[in-house]
Amino acid sequence: MSKQDVYVAKMKLQLDEMNVHMKELEVKATEAKEDAKAKYEEEMDKLRAQSKLAGAKLAEVQAAAEGSWHKMVADMENLRTAFTHSFNYFKSQV
Repeated sequence: MSKQDVYVAKMKLQLDEMNVHMKELEVKATEAKEDAKAKYEEEMDKLRAQSKLAGAKLAEVQAAAEGSWHKMVADMENLRTAFTHSFNYFKSQV
């Protein structure tokens, strides 16, 4: 297995775990009081968008040529970090 394959597998696992946790938060958000639901839904929309963006970048990394994928790692790491921070903030609010 190449370094690229290992990296992609690691990132995919982390994104999959975040998406599972997002679904758990969605359940909590739907159980929230009526006035908080709109805010929670707005935050969930932002998380979904970040998840989609990170997934798209991961697909780019996976499809990149062997010699160039490492140039995309910084962008992937930034997207993952932003997604993780947003998720943790939202989780602390629920």
